[in-house]
Amino acid sequence: ALIWLRFYTNHGQKLELPKFIGMDIQDATDLAQDKDFDLIVVDSIFIVGKKGGIITEQNPKPLSLVKEKRKVYVTITKYGVESISVNDLPVLYGNAFEQKKAELKYRDIECIIKDYKYDPGEPNHILEVYYNGELIVSKDTRKEDLLITKGDTLEFILSRKDGGDVIVPDLRCLDLEEAKFLLSTSKLELGNLSKKGAIEPDGTMYIVSQNPPYDGITNIKMGEKISVVVSGEKPRDCQ
Repeated sequence: ALIWLRFYTNHGQKLELPKFIGMDIQDATDLAQDKDFDLIVVDSIFIVGKKGGIITEQNPKPLSLVKEKRKVYVTITKYGVESISVNDLPVLYGNAFEQKKAELKYRDIECIIKDYKYDPGEPNHILEVYYNGELIVSKDTRKEDLLITKGDTLEFILSRKDGGDVIVPDLRCLDLEEAKFLLSTSKLELGNLSKKGAIEPDGTMYIVSQNPPYDGITNIKMGEKISVVVSGEKPRDCQ
């Protein structure tokens, strides 16, 4: 009796509805016509990496018992690509990368970190955004009309607290401990230490020269080293 209810094809009897989900709309339409159903597309959605015309939803559901000539409503994937303008993106500059990465993922846009730059603000915040090698977002830039294809990747330059430039400090005439303190406050490191002349084991060591030398204008990257020559006597021209 159950078989008769599900498959008997006389007029007015119920039939088992095929599963159209995952099928191409043309193939599904041909199958529906063979089974005496009417397939109607009610919506289309964009899915990254999926070709257009693939059925993603159907109503009634697969294997439902329905009458002949039943209308079946389906949603298919969109043909072609879908884009979003920079103007429709969330504000990126100055915001935390991980938060914006999640928001962009929701919009079908991928994110990768291209590089880091020194910035005195919080680390891992967005300083610049690139698309296909072009700068599209920065402190002074926002190309609002530019279109980004969904599924594509944006490249980000993020902030970090090290790596900035500082003026080479003047270490000459300082004792070694004073020089180390000044280097640490400038986020620099002590490089090679060479001794000039005899120095008492517990005696104070004074900086007599440094490399790179101090001139008041030359910059050096944070984290780099300054080498020094020390002596047990302070240079005569020091205050």
